[in-house]
Amino acid sequence: MAWERELEHFVRERGDALVGYAYLLTGDLAAAEDLVQEGLVRTWTRRRRDGDVTWLEAYVRRCILHAFVDGRRRARRWRDVSHLVATPERSADGPTRTEDRDLVATALTHLSPRQRACVVLRFYEDLTVAEIAARLDVSDGAVKRYLHDANRTLAPLLGPQPGLASEDLPTTTNGSAR
Repeated sequence: MAWERELEHFVRERGDALVGYAYLLTGDLAAAEDLVQEGLVRTWTRRRRDGDVTWLEAYVRRCILHAFVDGRRRARRWRDVSHLVATPERSADGPTRTEDRDLVATALTHLSPRQRACVVLRFYEDLTVAEIAARLDVSDGAVKRYLHDANRTLAPLLGPQPGLASEDLPTTTNGSAR
């Protein structure tokens, strides 16, 4: 079938980038691969047959982002009631990473799903506050608050992060020196 070839081609071309994006959100390779799989399934089940593939990667990324936030919300809810059913077990994470990556990955676990999504979109996707707000379907003020709270949480762990400031800096000057 034609859609199967298109999907195979898309995964071959953009699969690694999508897994990398999902890994930044989850911090776990297996979970990242699961998110990508879910994003691909959601995308291909809703896909129009007009052959328009320009929106595919953006749509898959959006599906990944929403699946991550929804999954974290479900996980938090389960954590709230799991003590009633069983005791939690801890396991070691996958392969060893460099110290910086370990430090960042550990620090990101201290953030809420929305804060983490905002930080990833800000640093990995290099989006402005307005663009992040549009992706998450929240107000600019909410994004600024998530970034501010993330900065407050990450600063003791990683040091000050100027890129997490709640205001976007202009990329051009208007010619006036201050």
